[in-house]
Amino acid sequence: MGPERPGKGDFPWWLLAVAGIGLWLFWRVIADDLHAQILGTLLRGVQVTVFVTLVGFALAAGLGLIIALMSLSKSLILRQVARFYTEVVRGVPMLVLLLYVAFVLAPALVELRNWVLGAVGIEPIRTREFSLLWRAIIALMIGYSAFIAEVFRAGLLSVDPGQIEAANALGLSPWQKFRLVVFPQAIKTILPPLGNDFIAMIKDSSLVSVLGVLDVTQLGKVTAAGNFRYFETYNVVALIYLTMTIGLSLALRRLETRMRRTP
Repeated sequence: MGPERPGKGDFPWWLLAVAGIGLWLFWRVIADDLHAQILGTLLRGVQVTVFVTLVGFALAAGLGLIIALMSLSKSLILRQVARFYTEVVRGVPMLVLLLYVAFVLAPALVELRNWVLGAVGIEPIRTREFSLLWRAIIALMIGYSAFIAEVFRAGLLSVDPGQIEAANALGLSPWQKFRLVVFPQAIKTILPPLGNDFIAMIKDSSLVSVLGVLDVTQLGKVTAAGNFRYFETYNVVALIYLTMTIGLSLALRRLETRMRRTP
């Protein structure tokens, strides 16, 4: 006999364990003045983390969709450009990409901007005026767009070719065919991995701390360096990230279950 498959109705003991750890950390936060003080400090970084994640993911999803459509284009040039982009970007570690965008691409963009707009009399700007926050967002956008492009491409290819042939028979334009037929059916395949990428970006947003952006991680490092209470500080940092990621993960699982039930 082969190995038994886990039952669908297995009780989520892992979730109970995580909830127990979370409750213990939460109790420590509300029962201890030091933890409460640290939490109050780090909550300012939550706004930056959420902003970086939401804006970066929205831009990455838009760019990823464009790259996916290019990869499915009838044009050989567009397909090759899309493949070149995805392979190169996915081969670069996110931290390296973040540093490259911040200290190589951003100065180059500033020089290009000054050269183009300088011809019409607009005053140049300095590289330091290019916000580190937006450099980080652009880096996350570029890095995740390559992975999201593959998610979109796989989802669009999963649509039954018969549906596309029917849309062609009805005389729908390419945009109508995509909006009314292809994308509504592909979204059921696209949404679960897209949600996983969103959760991954929440975690990878902590990398922006290397640029000095005051997110949760950076504020945690600054706080720990000031009070030398590393255990308490990083307990709170971990609690904040766990709350965001596990909460979203459970919401996505619930959404996936509903989508499976929907015909």
